[in-house]
Amino acid sequence: MAKLQLGELQFNYSMVGPVNAPVIVFSNSLGANLTMWEPQIEFFQKKFRVLTYDQRGHGETDVPEQSFQFDDLAYDVVRLINALDLDKVHFVGLSMGGMTALGLAIKYPERLLSVTASNCVASFSPEARQAWTERASSVSANGLEPILDATIQRWFTETMILNQPDDIAGVRAMILNTTVDGYVGCCGAIRDLDYMDGMASIGVKTLLIGGTYDLGTPPTEMKNMSSLIPGSKYVELDAAHVSNLEAPTEFNQTLDQFLSEV
Repeated sequence: MAKLQLGELQFNYSMVGPVNAPVIVFSNSLGANLTMWEPQIEFFQKKFRVLTYDQRGHGETDVPEQSFQFDDLAYDVVRLINALDLDKVHFVGLSMGGMTALGLAIKYPERLLSVTASNCVASFSPEARQAWTERASSVSANGLEPILDATIQRWFTETMILNQPDDIAGVRAMILNTTVDGYVGCCGAIRDLDYMDGMASIGVKTLLIGGTYDLGTPPTEMKNMSSLIPGSKYVELDAAHVSNLEAPTEFNQTLDQFLSEV
């Protein structure tokens, strides 16, 4: 892993794979870091240059003092690929990373070869926005430990939780490694997310990946989003929220097939 100073923030990133191969960027979810993409790094680094990075306030990337929005998270990616002298990239994000993907597709389509948005939505109801405000307040006051069990239960099916305890332990440690300020700051950006009006303007090749058992970003919402994005493809996996870890083989095959058609 390496560090890059981009404006006021230092970003943590990793890049592996053939130097002259097409670049694929993976963007992490809330409470995670670039290590969540290990099954994808192993699979795709054979034929792609794979760039992973920690979103602001996550992993080893700095968190800003001021509040920020998803347009800022999208611009972070542009600054990162500019600094690494990369032109157009395939961009893949899950949950918060998927929302970042939507922002890139709307704001910076000229920098994308394709976009894959997994387990995400483009906006939230007033009730959901209030829930995000309450979660941010709770974490700000009490830290991440009290919400850890509920987070794991949202992210994965009971089958995975029971049958893959070592993997779940690793995810728990990853969540607790997230800074409180980074988590709370990103909760604010998620609460204020509203890219729904931009869906029809997305012109890059788009793949949406949902999880059958995802309660946080349900398949019905992802299917609706797909209907609004011209020419987009929707695929549903046998997983809950963090589908790239719960169904890594299917996730990789789905993404690989999509990229082969771009």
